Parts: sequence; C-alpha cells; structure tokens
Amino acid sequence: MTPILMLGAGSMGGALIDGWRAAGAFQAADLLIREPYTNPTLEAAAAAGALVNPADQILSRAKTVLLAVKPQMWREAAAEVAQHLAPDAVIVSIAAGVKSTDIAQAFGGRAVARVMPTTAVAIGRGTTSIYAASAEARARAHALFAPVGTAVDLADEELLHAATGVSGSAPAYLYAFVEALEAAGAAAGLPAADASRLARSTIAGAAALLAASGEEPAELRKQVTSPGGTTQAALEVLMGQGGFPDLLRDAVAAAARRSKELGG
Repeated sequence: MTPILMLGAGSMGGALIDGWRAAGAFQAADLLIREPYTNPTLEAAAAAGALVNPADQILSRAKTVLLAVKPQMWREAAAEVAQHLAPDAVIVSIAAGVKSTDIAQAFGGRAVARVMPTTAVAIGRGTTSIYAASAEARARAHALFAPVGTAVDLADEELLHAATGVSGSAPAYLYAFVEALEAAGAAAGLPAADASRLARSTIAGAAALLAASGEEPAELRKQVTSPGGTTQAALEVLMGQGGFPDLLRDAVAAAARRSKELGG
C-alpha cells in the first residue's frame, strides 16, 4: 500500500505522521507529501526521507492517496494530481462531508474510503470512523488508522455526519469544557494556576479510568455521586434543563448539519 501520497500535512496530516512514526507503522521514506506550508513535523519527515512536493511524474508511484486538505479545497487538490496517479491507487479521504461518489468521480473512478479521525492519532489514541463501499478501500483505511488508535466501521455513509459530531469534532468539546472548568475554579477563588492543574489532571484521570475500567459512564458517575452531596448538587445543574443532555444533542446535530453542508 506504499508509497502513500499525502495531499495536505497540516494539523491532521501532521498528527498522522507523528503517530505513524511513534508506532513504527510507516517510515518517512514511504511518504510522498504535497503541502504548500512548512511545519516542524513536515521538516522532520523530509529530513528522515519523505519526499515533499514531488514532481508530477513521481505521483504514479503512489499506491494510497490520503486526501487531507480542508473540505473547501479538495476539488482543487484532486484536479492537480488525479491524471498523474496509477489506475489502481486507492483514495482515503478525511474531508468532512464530501461524498465518496464525488471523490471517486474527481479521481477517475478509483476506489474510495472516507474516514473521520481525531488528532489523538498523534499519540496512538485516535478514534477513526470509516466508511467504504469497496472492501479494498476499507482495508486500506484500516491499515492507515488502526496502528494509531481505534477504527470503527460504519455501515452507511450517511452515518459519517453523526460520527463527525460525536467523535471527529468531540475533542474540541472536551477542551472547551476544561477551559470552562478552569475559569469556574478561578471564579470560585482558586489561583488560576491551581485551577488549571486541578481541572486538567482530574479530567485526564477520569478519562483514563473510563478507558481502563470497562464500566459504563453512568455507573462511574453513580460511584462518585453521594445522595445529597456536593456532586449531586453540581449534577442537578449540569444534567437539568438546558444542561449536558440538551447542549450535546444540539451540538452534535449542529456538527452533523454542517458536515452535510460542506459536502454540498
């Protein structure tokens, strides 16, 4: 499945490069990278043997093409390279909302897998939703993303919109929550530095326990909620009208709606 042609090596592409290197999944020499802007990850990959911004005639070597540009730029990226690719090259796209049929058409009918990963692939803890009508393309997507986290197959391409809201966009929800928790701690009188340390360490520990214990989130919540205690008082605010259930339902719906809009 190599060489891998990466169209884009920004936040997500760079995270994948970091994750692959840490996991020993692919070597820098396996990568052909098209990216107009430099960054430390790209520079390190080039120094280790990746071919950055290769000439058009070299693109025919690519067995796998990772479409990792912003959704608004995908057609331009496809138009620049499609005619130079080998007929059996497989396309794996992370462009949110862009339909596999449109991608296949732009890449001359080649097999396509759509994926929605998270940037935690950089540390081998990513989560990737995968849809592909082609078994070969699905296997290719798994080969790229399974070494750097959890890969979940979806039976229907339309489910990728919801998966974007629940998974692809969700790390930002958590980071926003931690920001707000830090601010709330400072508002309650804690020094800002202490509020930051407490909030970040607590959330990271709770997430690690959820992953390690195998318990349902509801059960873990009950374990730390004494009747009439401080946690219950807080949860009555967070879980009440206009709280987490309503907010997250609306947030996921908004992300899914935007995903559909990006696909045209």
